[in-house]
Amino acid sequence: MLKASVPARNLTRPVNVGGVQIGGGAPVVVQSMTCTPTTDADATLAQINALVKAGCDIVRVSVPTAEAVEPFGRICSLSPVPIVADIHFDYRLAIAAVEHGASKLRINPGNIGSWDRVDAVIDAAGQAGAAIRIGVNAGSLDKDIASREDLTQVDKLVASSMQFVDHFETRGFTDIVLSAKAHSVSTTLETYRRLSSELPQIPLHLGVTEAGGIQQGTIKSSIALGALLAEGIGDTMRVSLTADPVEEVPVAWGILSALELRRRGPEIVSCPTCARCQVDLIEIADEVTRRLASCTKPITVAVMGCVVNGPGEASDADVGVACGRGSALLFRHGEVVRKVDESQIVDALIEEVEAL
Repeated sequence: MLKASVPARNLTRPVNVGGVQIGGGAPVVVQSMTCTPTTDADATLAQINALVKAGCDIVRVSVPTAEAVEPFGRICSLSPVPIVADIHFDYRLAIAAVEHGASKLRINPGNIGSWDRVDAVIDAAGQAGAAIRIGVNAGSLDKDIASREDLTQVDKLVASSMQFVDHFETRGFTDIVLSAKAHSVSTTLETYRRLSSELPQIPLHLGVTEAGGIQQGTIKSSIALGALLAEGIGDTMRVSLTADPVEEVPVAWGILSALELRRRGPEIVSCPTCARCQVDLIEIADEVTRRLASCTKPITVAVMGCVVNGPGEASDADVGVACGRGSALLFRHGEVVRKVDESQIVDALIEEVEAL
């Protein structure tokens, strides 16, 4: 069976973030952000490790006060992945963050202050070899642009972004990643499409800001980020959820996996059940999902309720089961391996996965 082609990536400029490449044809980078107090370095490092275990490539940490700078430095020195310093308002904190080991800064030039202060941050990042994400948000635009009534929200986000990028590049700083976030899916789509067209050299950080809780945030992020990635737009991404940040990472990987851009762990293919199903397929599928939660093999595992849906419709799965009355056919790449009792379905399937 011929597979659909993977979306072609827009070739942007490569930016190095502590050894992780963003853009330039590199795989889409997954990131999230800690929510522990940065002054509590141990708690923040524990959350970083949990995020990395879930699949984060880089992690962002807020540096909200001068008291957070020293703990932030310890976090950078002990983190298993590059750390991005999230800075708002105080340009001195940005300078201190790169001096204490930040691989990248996330700043919104619109709230940092005068251009002199922005330039001081640019110079400090350049000297330290740190990248900068220019993070433009709908709620904190450049004041002159924000006040213009002749511009739409998308116009304002794009204009602010282009103004900042032009300033950075004019100063000779090109290790730039750009984001322009809004909570609206339609605004997000139109903004990033225009940025990709107007600034094709700049790696783009995708995200829907203030997306909401797990269900709403997952839906909004999947629609917006999935559509953009399917068009080749986007080099790194964060799924923002009002939840434990570890919950964000599987959603990001799910989007990438569905588009066949990156795989981390199994894809579980399971049917929705019907009157033909003669086993508790929901419980079986849930148990298989739980048992494979820590598996990182990029494989496809099928859990099908009857012979109609499997192995025929799931013949491209690496392993799977097609259930019947009190039993199931275990198959591998569409070929039946053996018949197993209903009580052994999950164990047999897991054994096949482990044998791959």
